[in-house]
Amino acid sequence: MNGDKKRAPNNRTLVLSADDRRLYRQKLVTLTQDTSYQACENTTIWQDTFEALPRLPSDFVDLLIVDPPYNRSKVFNQSTFAHRSLEAYETWLDSWMSPVIRLLKPNASAYVCCDWQSSPAVYNVFSRYFSVRSRITWEREKGRGSKQNWKNSSEDIWFGTLSDDYWFDVEAVKLKRRVLAPYRDRNGNPKDWQTTDNGKFRVTHPSNLWTDISIPFWSMPENTDHPTQKPEKLLAKIILASSQPGDVVFDPFLGSGTTSVVAKKLGRRYVGIEMDEEYACIAEKRLDLAALQPEIQGYAGGYFWERNSLSAQQQARRHKENVDC
Repeated sequence: MNGDKKRAPNNRTLVLSADDRRLYRQKLVTLTQDTSYQACENTTIWQDTFEALPRLPSDFVDLLIVDPPYNRSKVFNQSTFAHRSLEAYETWLDSWMSPVIRLLKPNASAYVCCDWQSSPAVYNVFSRYFSVRSRITWEREKGRGSKQNWKNSSEDIWFGTLSDDYWFDVEAVKLKRRVLAPYRDRNGNPKDWQTTDNGKFRVTHPSNLWTDISIPFWSMPENTDHPTQKPEKLLAKIILASSQPGDVVFDPFLGSGTTSVVAKKLGRRYVGIEMDEEYACIAEKRLDLAALQPEIQGYAGGYFWERNSLSAQQQARRHKENVDC
């Protein structure tokens, strides 16, 4: 990959050294036969998803999170995903989604990421197996503008459950917003907001429109060279809302490991599959670092904060100081 290229002094992108590759390669798991959950708990499976899925146990996953290749031609280090017709893309989606169902507990929840072009195909396949609860749209503020079209700066996530019996913790994913026009009741008391050392804030219920997400970039320690890496904050919202501590989070297209890393930081168990050795090793390195860097940018004090919020950074700093003590 690009670990040896010259980078700016303040570039914090996580890369692998030769020693890292040797160390983390030993931690990767490859399934050669039917496997118990105990044998794959908290592991990164280095294997093609289609080879690994039949060897995993049934009914062990509480939360499924999938960020599959979108329906566009894209190079992922040593492999390439080629654009195909919408019908062919649906067939490909079904080829891994149908065998995944066996792995899920009856009360499991699932989230599948996509862009606007692949979203209809994802919905068509997703709705065959899950009761669709919502379509989340999040602002992906990155990339160049267009002179002949609207800049594409959003992606979708389909949320569904296997049954009507599922876990959703709305209190765990509330957002703290700065109050610009504070309203008071007739007695002069704050209405649904509070004053802090950093200003006036209101705690709000989460919606299916997420505009508080920062894309990983070169100055963030969570950043890697993976071309479609999702932000830790994005995964934290999903994991906190739809799983409980100790639950199992499964990602069959793990990439650079964000799902497993955030699951570990939030006290969940995890299993991830990644076919590229470089990405799988990066995931293992990030998992090691998660023990030393448990904070999630934009999430602090039990709340999600608005993008680039100073208060979130201060809360995270205080948390780190308390841990160090």
